[in-house]
Amino acid sequence: MGRMKALVLTRDAVVEYLDVPDPARPAPGWALLKVEYSGICNSDLHRGFEGAAYHYPLIMGHEFSGIVEEPAEGGRFPRGARVIVFPLIPCRRCVPCQTGDYAQCTDYDYLGSRRDGAFAERVWAPDSNLFAVPDGVSLQDASLTEPCAVALHGTAKLGIQAGDTGAVFGGGPIGNMAAQWMRLRGCERVFVVDIDERKLAIASEMGFVPIDSREGDPVEQIREKTRGAGADRIVEAIGLPQTFLQAVQAGARFGEVVFMGNIRGSFQIGEKDFSSILRRELTIRGTWNSRVVPESRNEWTTVLSHLGGRLDIARLVSHTPPLSEGTDIFRRILARKEFFNKVVFIP
Repeated sequence: MGRMKALVLTRDAVVEYLDVPDPARPAPGWALLKVEYSGICNSDLHRGFEGAAYHYPLIMGHEFSGIVEEPAEGGRFPRGARVIVFPLIPCRRCVPCQTGDYAQCTDYDYLGSRRDGAFAERVWAPDSNLFAVPDGVSLQDASLTEPCAVALHGTAKLGIQAGDTGAVFGGGPIGNMAAQWMRLRGCERVFVVDIDERKLAIASEMGFVPIDSREGDPVEQIREKTRGAGADRIVEAIGLPQTFLQAVQAGARFGEVVFMGNIRGSFQIGEKDFSSILRRELTIRGTWNSRVVPESRNEWTTVLSHLGGRLDIARLVSHTPPLSEGTDIFRRILARKEFFNKVVFIP
């Protein structure tokens, strides 16, 4: 067995760039991939630095693209194929799996969390989880298909109609992607709420209406810009109790709210705001992960068909460091003293 370089979570809050053995083939039907690009997700920060890892040591990384180095026996993808990977490995036995709702699988595995992932030079993945990257789509853009599909899955729960007003709480990569999907699906205006002037600047450059929460209550700002009506379709993509409540407060009559952010803390709502939900007849939904069925037209293939065209992903990438700088990159991200938007490693 050969060896490779990888970023390894060796214990709580310690990530090291190490020389490790090449991964062994897990089972028939899996392909070995040479990782080309691998993005950092906020869940990696939670898992790696808030004591939420399933086990140690762990190689994180679930947003990635690669080249097939060793095809699966009888697989669909030959050596050299450009691919991306749906990181959730379903059991394919439970009731949700029988309907293709793999994200609701009751006994799933997961690359980068429950098993080693793509912050490494090579990784094994099931052939059935691979998607071909279309000609003309860069592998860097393709590596972010997973968060794009998550954003699409959430916004697809909204009954957007042409001319609607949208709002997204959170101007980071997922929030920006959600705003892009809302516009593509028919929203005439989309407000993007954040406190980071650089994320708001990106949103403004992309044609969204920036709402700076440092300048006052974002709910009041949205209502002022909509003549008191509020937003028809809203996505919460931050995960703070305060912004969960603001997302509800900003909804127009018969509006819809999707909670996408992984919440930190306890969400509480008072009598007045709860009564307002009833009186405005708001619809509130949760969302998680994405769908990869039916095979010919699903959220992943939809993302791939839009990359390099109407979906602008490259602008969201702020850093593309080599994997060897991973320890320092994570340290700098956690220090919160400089701007990081989307970080994509190049192993």
